Amino acid sequence: MLILLTCLSLSGCIDFISPLCPRITVCFTPGEKCTEQIISTIDHSKKSILVQAYTFTSKPITESLIKAKNRGVDVKVILDKTQIHSKYSVINELFKQEIPIWIDLKPEISHNKVIIIDNQKIITGSFNFTASAELRNAENLLIITGNHALTEKYVENWKERQLQSNPYTPAGKE
Repeated sequence: MLILLTCLSLSGCIDFISPLCPRITVCFTPGEKCTEQIISTIDHSKKSILVQAYTFTSKPITESLIKAKNRGVDVKVILDKTQIHSKYSVINELFKQEIPIWIDLKPEISHNKVIIIDNQKIITGSFNFTASAELRNAENLLIITGNHALTEKYVENWKERQLQSNPYTPAGKE
């Protein structure tokens, strides 16, 4: 029981590690380098990456996803419909690299900011995948490892959103 109480009281600590508790890393902006933490996590992926994003304009994160795909990692992306016409969206860069993309059209907005790595790690929080999130906004990022039940819930949600989304095809390529 003491271990459980310790786990509950310390689970929000930066880089808390215990075999009985998940590892949780937290990052806040402005001032901390959350994009670097996302890239490092992506760069260590081995099998799969599932992305859900409301706003996605970060070139460094895009480059990391492309490198992962080129290493043989299965990368899939669901984006909010606003990304189709967003001037700085990375949607066409990802599409050119043959990364499958779906557009979540059903809800008013698809406000998720989630990356699931190898069905083992969850990257989430208010942090949009943008330079503004890193440099100008007050945002938070959580990287959660070691909670299989939670990860499965995120994977289930990703799959539900995918089923309700349309495959992306750039205008004129239909």
